[in-house]
Amino acid sequence: MNNPSPPENGEAKTVDLIDSHVHLNFNRFDSDLDEVAERWRAAGIRQLVHSCCSPAEFEQLQAIADRFPEVFLSVGMHPLDVDRWTASTADEIRRCVDADSRVVAIGETGLDFFKADNVEEQLLAFRTHIEIARERDLPVIVHCRDAAAAARDLLQDMGPVRGVMHCWGGTPEETYWFVRMGMHISFSGVLTFKNAATIRASAEVVPPELLLVETDCPFLAPVPHRGKRNEPAFVASVAEHLAAIRGLSFEEIASQTATNARNLFCLPHPDVSSTQQNPTIVEAA
Repeated sequence: MNNPSPPENGEAKTVDLIDSHVHLNFNRFDSDLDEVAERWRAAGIRQLVHSCCSPAEFEQLQAIADRFPEVFLSVGMHPLDVDRWTASTADEIRRCVDADSRVVAIGETGLDFFKADNVEEQLLAFRTHIEIARERDLPVIVHCRDAAAAARDLLQDMGPVRGVMHCWGGTPEETYWFVRMGMHISFSGVLTFKNAATIRASAEVVPPELLLVETDCPFLAPVPHRGKRNEPAFVASVAEHLAAIRGLSFEEIASQTATNARNLFCLPHPDVSSTQQNPTIVEAA
């Protein structure tokens, strides 16, 4: 395996990174979101996809995107929140999509059998999200924990759909299930943890055109930031570790995952000359 070549200390390099999954509306960012944005811009995070846990929080997401134009939005209901799913929830999601052109995905949706056992409710909501995504020609952001077989079966039953298995923690065999369907696979800070050998093995088998990186902030801060509040700038550490696993340079994995995110979410390519500052990174970790 080749050694990655992240920027050396003191050497500023232009990079192109996208954090494909954030939760900046959580109250842990209430006091310093402007400073957090300064750090992600300095780290070369050119665009971010802000995931949604419930349509009720969509106005918060819009307010953040109003402040930071590099933020794009999703809308949906997290599988651990589907106990609040009602007959009107699907139409609420549709209204949010139709109301804001910055919506680039549906979700996060999916299945979580680790923390909840309301299997039928989760399956119904997941299926409905996929139907909406196909209606609106948008990808789905899929949360999947201890539910890979059930998620595979539902996706196969529904037919072709664009999307991403976010914060992926599955085995290589499970990874193959989803990449064969054309699903993107997004790796988070968990990839950097000492006990994550299985996830690192999965990161080796994903086709390059289906790789994404994310923070899932404020959760799961990567090494060397573990134990801190996670934030978008730390996605550089995820990219650095992914580069090492894949035998690529930091810049190569950053460029590849950014291209993949733009392709999946149909994001515009930012014009470097029109940004407020030229994104640079001094240290990748």
